Amino acid sequence: MFTGIVAAVGKITAITPLGQAADAGVRLTIDAGGLPMVDVALGDSIAMNGACMTVVAKTDSDFSVDVSRESLNCTVGLDAMGEVNLEKALTLADRLGGHLVSGHVDGLGLVRKFESVGESHELVIGAPKEIGKYLAFKGSIVVNGVSLTVNRVTDTADGCEFSINLIPHTIMVTTLKHLMVGGKVNLEVDLIARYVERMLSYKNPL
Repeated sequence: MFTGIVAAVGKITAITPLGQAADAGVRLTIDAGGLPMVDVALGDSIAMNGACMTVVAKTDSDFSVDVSRESLNCTVGLDAMGEVNLEKALTLADRLGGHLVSGHVDGLGLVRKFESVGESHELVIGAPKEIGKYLAFKGSIVVNGVSLTVNRVTDTADGCEFSINLIPHTIMVTTLKHLMVGGKVNLEVDLIARYVERMLSYKNPL
């Protein structure tokens, strides 16, 4: 589990294919940036742009993860060298500064607006129907691994649009500063919303 509070911005520095087949995955080497590696062990989980990955190799300054082709097909930002948001898995002693995050990307959103408004930025994202139903005013959403608060939701014919206010600190310490209109982002909906839907829709087969 994670909190959606980005601990550091790292950088993918190498991409190595894990085979010759078209469906082969890749091994990524990531410069950990300001993420301390002293307490990271092989097999530990680190979220990269919101996707939970398993550490398969490490040094004092970087680490490697293996990413399947399925994961590459369902996410963005893990198939090219560049900056990524990083967060270690949550421990029971940590503060829950964001919200409960599983690190499983539910789908991709499309950036439709990203503009400065005063000292902050307004980010508007289009989401598919299967994700839109979980979004609510003042609810939580994860965008590229960052826990954010939804300010507005508008249903559309093909899904919905939701708006987020990004304060200067969030822009400064995450990769969201690099977003561009027309670009895609990883989205994870609130875990509690999923359980609520399941409970409300469940019908006893007996």
